[in-house]
Amino acid sequence: MSDVTRDPRVTVCAAEATAGPVRELVEPRRVQLGESTEVRRLLPSLGRRMVGAWCFVDHYGPDDVAAEPGMQVAPHPHVGLQTVSWLLSGEVHHRDSLGSSVLVRPGELGLMTAGRGIAHSEQSPDPHTPILHGAQLWVALPGEERAVAPRFEHHANLPVLIEPGLRATVLLGELGGALSPGRVHSPLLGVDVALAAGTARTLPLEPDFEHAVLTVGGAPEIDGREVGPGTLLYLGSGRRELPVAAGPESRFLLLGGVPFAEQLVMWWNFVGRSGEEIAEARATWQEEAARRAGGRFGEVPGYEGDPLSAPELPPTPLRPRGRER
Repeated sequence: MSDVTRDPRVTVCAAEATAGPVRELVEPRRVQLGESTEVRRLLPSLGRRMVGAWCFVDHYGPDDVAAEPGMQVAPHPHVGLQTVSWLLSGEVHHRDSLGSSVLVRPGELGLMTAGRGIAHSEQSPDPHTPILHGAQLWVALPGEERAVAPRFEHHANLPVLIEPGLRATVLLGELGGALSPGRVHSPLLGVDVALAAGTARTLPLEPDFEHAVLTVGGAPEIDGREVGPGTLLYLGSGRRELPVAAGPESRFLLLGGVPFAEQLVMWWNFVGRSGEEIAEARATWQEEAARRAGGRFGEVPGYEGDPLSAPELPPTPLRPRGRER
């Protein structure tokens, strides 16, 4: 999934890690994507723009799409980031300009590295599972890594850490010796944690990371604070462990990483370092999409329909402003 809003906000991102543990609740902003999908946007927000290199977090569903087309996102471009597709229920057919054509299912990692430029589409297959539920996350690529060659990884078998009442699937990074095969470009952590009813456990953390938790089911207690579904709890840095507990059965995503030191400009589906870089990417996409020919972003084979057109750039210049909100 991608940012397909017609009036994307100009987002200037920089590391805002809090020195030491905190508990800051981030409420979602509801955003309509296309005609049938509404998401809860947790990052970027006015209060918290990044967690490590995680710079974009959408949570959607659970939605009843039995009589609906489900997810339908036409070909669109990305630069300077990785997309992480994580499904809790349903399926999404990923196609991209590298020729990838993969059906991503719950518990499987779809990891796309845009690098210097890629185009992709995302669709619920026909027929599809009646419930669609998941998260779409972006990771900012650091320094010169943002111009790497694009690639797509599909990992159907991810490492799982199992303890009594706890099942933790490692999307990216490492937890408790379980290491994800997904390739990352900065120290990063992404884990799907399921807690059985009445479970209380302690998760090991890297103290140099900042962390956050996104609840996707139930209402777990994170460091003693209840976190409702669709809500993000920012935890700061300096933690070596995290106590978690569940009354009713609960599920959450644990996100973390070394605070990202670079300034970013994030607009539409592009992550860059300057307004000029963003404007150049937009102009290139518009030109390639208009003539339906490959180039920097390429074509998405197998998709029937027109690619998305980029929104108009805002009237004010796109400039990085460091830590200003």
